[in-house]
Amino acid sequence: MTTRDIDENVRAELDALRGSIDNIDAAVVHMLAERFKCTQQVGRLKARHHLPPADPAREARQIGRLRELAESARLDPAFAEKLLNFIIAEVIRHHEQLAGTPPTDGETGPVS
Repeated sequence: MTTRDIDENVRAELDALRGSIDNIDAAVVHMLAERFKCTQQVGRLKARHHLPPADPAREARQIGRLRELAESARLDPAFAEKLLNFIIAEVIRHHEQLAGTPPTDGETGPVS
């Protein structure tokens, strides 16, 4: 069965749900863009003051905090941690570029 073969009411509900998903995806992208604007400012500040791009203690606190938030939101904490680690890798790459240091392979760093 394809979506063309389903009842009109089901199709309308499916379309409405997909519209909501599309809106949420757009909001997530915009929120990530705002987050990266802030982390770029952090990276510039660190570079100006010769601070290291990575802050493992901050990262550990943020991961713990995000896992708690995920649990309270009924989201898999392991998934939330994986997502944050992906974001962290991009942030540290930006910070290393700003500091003029070579990237670290596989190393996670600050969530800033």
